[in-house]
Amino acid sequence: MTAHHHHHPVKESAAIPPIRKSGAGVKTVNLALQGGGAHGAFGWGVLDRLLEEDGLSFDGVSATSAGAMNAALLAYGLAAGGRDGAKSVLENFWRKIANTAMFSPLQPTLFDRMMHNHSLEMSPAFMMMDIMTRVFSPYETNPFNYNPLRKTLEQIVDFERLRAESPIRIFLSATNVRQGKVRVFKNDEITADAVLASACLPFMFQAVEIEGEPYWDGGYMGNPALFPLIYECKSNDIVVVHINPIMRSETPKTARDILNRINEISFNSSLMREMRAISFVTKLIDDETVPEGRMKRMFIHSIENEDFMRKLGVSSKLNPDWEFLTHLRDIGRESAQNWLDRNYDDIGRRSTVDIGEKYL
Repeated sequence: MTAHHHHHPVKESAAIPPIRKSGAGVKTVNLALQGGGAHGAFGWGVLDRLLEEDGLSFDGVSATSAGAMNAALLAYGLAAGGRDGAKSVLENFWRKIANTAMFSPLQPTLFDRMMHNHSLEMSPAFMMMDIMTRVFSPYETNPFNYNPLRKTLEQIVDFERLRAESPIRIFLSATNVRQGKVRVFKNDEITADAVLASACLPFMFQAVEIEGEPYWDGGYMGNPALFPLIYECKSNDIVVVHINPIMRSETPKTARDILNRINEISFNSSLMREMRAISFVTKLIDDETVPEGRMKRMFIHSIENEDFMRKLGVSSKLNPDWEFLTHLRDIGRESAQNWLDRNYDDIGRRSTVDIGEKYL
């Protein structure tokens, strides 16, 4: 996306979705939701706007980490109360995260708030935690394995109802620690444990055990995994909601920035590889090397605001401040609006990202 695009002011009509030009009725897409801690509120904003678009419906949703939380909230909300239900379930969850300050000692200092940089770099508690997680494991720092997210998820999502009634297909990725493989949890396997496994950062939480197997964050193996959307869903369109910047122009110099960049690269790597496979298959179909219909032609789209996400400090992924979360939500809504305005008519017809340029 070129820099000049997202300085458009948000259209006045943002609340009332414009009538789309295409006469095709409703278009169905698959969503691929990345993770990134508090930055997942950007994904909340994207979903919030897409849910208002009557001309758009969802087939499958593949998600990881904070994206997995958004996906579970979306599925349960749709089951319990349709589009409006999904919007309010998402909002309730993110509001509760701010209210219970999930990462409680990690409050931004007054200086940080005045600087509006949404980071926790000056917070002594964050500095302390940053050092602790480098030296001690969560088995030492959190021996009772307390995870505040579990209670919040269980308060907001009725997982039994989600499993029975979700109108969309869900695929949540986690990394099997023992096997080094991706595990994809599907609709009838989705529990609070599966969501927490998908979001289990190894330095912060003990591995989540499910059926005797230990799991870590799915970002290492699929952020998010695209193959379930290709093999198990009808829609040919995948909309990737990007949270981890792929491109950075400057070389990181501090220990924390270096580690953050290593994480960004590894958390994008599986996505890059799957894009290479999609690009390969598309070329086979285009060149008529394989007969049309033998392989599935996929159209790739991307909702992102890399310029904005690049500016956020790594520590802001742990910042549950309501002002910050709603700011991210608004940027997400605006990015979704810009994407709809430019690309709605191309859904089902062609990719709106240059896969070669962006991922290969």
